[in-house]
Amino acid sequence: MSQPEARITVRNLDMRYGERVIQRDLNFVIGVGEIFVIMGGSGCGKSTLLRHLIGLVRPARGDVLYDGENFWTADPDQRERMTRRFGVLYQSGALWSSLTLAENVALPLGEYTSLGARQIAELVSLKLALVGLAGFEDFYPSEISGGMRKRAGLARAMALDPDILFFDEPSAGLDPISSKLLDDLILELRASLGATVVIVTHELASIFAIATNSVFLDAETKTMIATGAPKDLLERPPDAKVRRFLTRGESERETTHA
Repeated sequence: MSQPEARITVRNLDMRYGERVIQRDLNFVIGVGEIFVIMGGSGCGKSTLLRHLIGLVRPARGDVLYDGENFWTADPDQRERMTRRFGVLYQSGALWSSLTLAENVALPLGEYTSLGARQIAELVSLKLALVGLAGFEDFYPSEISGGMRKRAGLARAMALDPDILFFDEPSAGLDPISSKLLDDLILELRASLGATVVIVTHELASIFAIATNSVFLDAETKTMIATGAPKDLLERPPDAKVRRFLTRGESERETTHA
């Protein structure tokens, strides 16, 4: 089976806070249209890596390339153009509590496009409908459930039709049913929009349900110790730590599927 074209290339990446090494020597490729999971135990630097990928933190060393273009050596205008291709869903959903769902989703459209109010309203309704929130335009975040807030955050992340969607622990705080619905939605959106999806998560159910590729960060050695499809890593684990991580709660999964 041929490898997908590279959308994101991480090359010789080191992450540090001052003298403290978070991760070093990271090298992996995220292909076009993949659902790529950044996984590993607590404190290994998963969310920190995501912040490096979306341009919030400059690497101590190394490169991040988008379609072959080096993000950190590009000029500011080029970097802004690249980040316009990103949609980001933060762990909390990060919605403005004083704004309705429609106003939240409209924010990037008002800031980065020259569309009129009517066109923006139509696009907002479309994005909310895509995530199953048609008719909730005038609701405030406090008036809906946690799962719905995550979906509203996803609608806002998709507002500018990004090529790449980044999710930071999208299932955090959700019950298993809501988490499964969000996984299904991510699969549907990837299929319909053709976006590349990068997800930070430690949730095994989500990892096995949606990931096509992954990288495993190790907190002890402070580097990556595996990359590949999670199901392949489970069958042929390159390291005992990877196997332990991927077999957490194995008996519960077997009971669930029995």
